[in-house]
Amino acid sequence: MTRECAVLLPGVCAALANPRQPGLDDTCLEKLLDWFRSLTWFDPTVELLQDNPCLTELITSVLALPEPSPSILSFALQLAGILASSESRFQHLQQEKLLGRLFGPEGPRGSAAWEDASVRSAWVKGVHSMVHHQPALHFLCSTGGMDVIFALQGDSSLFVASAASQLLVHMLTFSLESEPSKPLSTKDCDWPACAQMIIKHIEESLQSSSASHIEQSLKLLTSLFGSCFGSCYATWTEVLWLNIAKQIESFLLEEAVQAQPVLANLLLNVARSPVFCGTEGSFWALVTSALEHLTPVQAGPLAVGLLKLCKCPQDVRIQALTVLLQPMDCILRAASQPLEYAGLLDESVSDPVTVESLLSSKTSCAGLLCQTLTHLEKLLSLKHLRVDLPCVSLLRSLMTILQFCNGFLSPTSPLGSTISRNLINCFRVQKSALDVLAALSEKKGCDTLIGSLFDVLLAYLQSPNTSPTVLKKTFQATSKWLVHLQELSCSNSQWQQMEKILEDVFLVLQKRLCSPCWEVRDSSLEFLTAMVKCLRDQKEFGQCLLSSEVLRLTENLLEDPESYVRASAVTALGHLAFITCFASASPVTDNQYDKENMIAKLQEILSTDSEGFPRRAVISIFTKWLREGCIGQLEDTEQFVSRVIQTVEHDLDWEVRLGGLELVEVFCSQTICQLSQCPYAPVSSAVTNSVPQNELLQVFCRAKLFGFLFRSLCDCDKPVGQRACDVLIGLRGHFYPMSTLENPQEIEDSPAGRGIACLQRTLRQGSLAQNFPTDGGDGVDFQDPESMMLALGAIDLLELHDELNKSSDHVEESPQSLLQDILATVGTIEDNEVDCY
Repeated sequence: MTRECAVLLPGVCAALANPRQPGLDDTCLEKLLDWFRSLTWFDPTVELLQDNPCLTELITSVLALPEPSPSILSFALQLAGILASSESRFQHLQQEKLLGRLFGPEGPRGSAAWEDASVRSAWVKGVHSMVHHQPALHFLCSTGGMDVIFALQGDSSLFVASAASQLLVHMLTFSLESEPSKPLSTKDCDWPACAQMIIKHIEESLQSSSASHIEQSLKLLTSLFGSCFGSCYATWTEVLWLNIAKQIESFLLEEAVQAQPVLANLLLNVARSPVFCGTEGSFWALVTSALEHLTPVQAGPLAVGLLKLCKCPQDVRIQALTVLLQPMDCILRAASQPLEYAGLLDESVSDPVTVESLLSSKTSCAGLLCQTLTHLEKLLSLKHLRVDLPCVSLLRSLMTILQFCNGFLSPTSPLGSTISRNLINCFRVQKSALDVLAALSEKKGCDTLIGSLFDVLLAYLQSPNTSPTVLKKTFQATSKWLVHLQELSCSNSQWQQMEKILEDVFLVLQKRLCSPCWEVRDSSLEFLTAMVKCLRDQKEFGQCLLSSEVLRLTENLLEDPESYVRASAVTALGHLAFITCFASASPVTDNQYDKENMIAKLQEILSTDSEGFPRRAVISIFTKWLREGCIGQLEDTEQFVSRVIQTVEHDLDWEVRLGGLELVEVFCSQTICQLSQCPYAPVSSAVTNSVPQNELLQVFCRAKLFGFLFRSLCDCDKPVGQRACDVLIGLRGHFYPMSTLENPQEIEDSPAGRGIACLQRTLRQGSLAQNFPTDGGDGVDFQDPESMMLALGAIDLLELHDELNKSSDHVEESPQSLLQDILATVGTIEDNEVDCY
């Protein structure tokens, strides 16, 4: 603790203990507790209490109050727990007889204050902080604290109940850690005292007739096996599991038990423990039983979790996959009668009638399918799935679901008709199915269904009943499958099929670009951009695009009333330019699509659009063009960059200004590569004054880069200043080896040196700078290569970099500032002493 804080602390403690003072907000108290946590974390000695007796006086004063406010009592409980986290300070507080009055029977747990959930929560947090040594554990066990914690597991406040459960996990783990007795065998074991109390409580609760007690203990076990306990204490884990396994099995078989939903999480956490990695033993038989007896909704999370495990036995893994595929299999079988195609499964894990009844119910059908589809999407995203997915049948099932949802399939079976009615216009299921459909595009073996698949996708794209959110998902799935189709076309000469699909897609796109709904227009432009990114090098794609009206309609949307749409139109046209303007043999001859016109059009948007989104899109596209070398010769690029940065420098949107700096960074990198023979080698002093270096400086000065970069250092938005500083440091690294930096004292006598010294002083003021040095006169000539060379070498850019990277609260949120603010809030210091933030 600093001397300044030690001086302020007694006043703060006195103010907190004074019932007549106005209460502080919880944020201040939490910050104060955080400070004490950091102090005690690094220093376990008792000196903190001996040097600052005001801390124990504060706790004593709060306990002496007849009716302390819940907030100050909560603060005292948590503070005492933090202070008692080391054994020496614990003993000191015991000698003061404070811990019993806070955490013992005579404390708040027997008073009216206990009715407040914040007090109960603080009691649990205080105990959790304190239990980091044996005396604290013994104190709690001997004063009835364990019974209080057991009771709080079922607290009406979910926060308190959760905290109590976490505390028990911590206490059991710490008990084993601090009393390292080992079980003689899995049958004959001797748990440490505190651990014994917790285990006994769990076993008694599991055997009780109270559903809530059973559920609390199952949740506690789930947390326990999910913590480091299951990984670090293998033998104890096995002992505990063997004690409860029979009871868990009985819960699976008793349908009346309400705790079944918790069992899936418990079994999954146990399965993750290294103890049960092998294929032997009864545990995996219990898991198999769970997959059979839990409902499909309860078994789904267990199944997908098992499939992610590396060491799950293969037969259990296959059974878990079967659980996930059962609803999809049911859909496929219900779609046609007699069955036209083979289903997904040869046999089911549980009774198929259960899944059929859930899908037949209007209330459960969508929920089961959405859960199943979410799990399947997770599996498809895994790089190494240790079971084979039947992708063709799965794709057919997805197409069936989508056709049920839009009413394009009329099944003949009674079950199919019921499911179809349940799913009609169900947006949730449509979105989930389209996500899985998109993920399947990266799997092999689905090529035979591509024609039928695009029929389904086009039906969604064309239908006026498709909602905007579903349409967006359909566009995303379509673009992924178009890429897959393009890969097939390259190898299998299927260009005819590709061209026909593209023609149909562009016809739909033309219609959607004219939609009265702005979300649809926006999604359509995003889809167009995604297609161009992937297919722009394919000649046939370009021909289909240019024979449609898409290009003209996209250009019209640059004037859309909705700024999001204008931004998406800018992005789409920016990518289309690789086909219309920048291709070596561009098929477009219309002058309005030549490079100069396109640049002029976007520059006008950059300088005139009233909203930030389109302007951000323009600067992003300009940077992309520059990065891909599309602007032209160096002279053209120099003029282009100069015009752009003069526009963005005064933009009110900081992201546009930041984009301008990214553009400058790309330009600098490319220009250095063009004019330097070896751009990545360190620059020697002999090369510093060479022709390429001078030419580089002249290019950067003519483009007016330095004025933009140095002014950006004083930008009121910190990310802009940070990026500008990074660019300048990079440039200095190119022009100067570290040993040849200019000496500011030596250059200050020259006119240019005086201007640079003035610039350095201005830069130190940062965003508070009022008068930035101007070109010429007594200021700095930002277009003079010699002056800029001196500026790069003399200005302490690393110091500026450190200042810009400091958190804005590095002063305001210091402990000293916090203590001053508390004192100011309660009115014990003058207004001008407070450091408000």
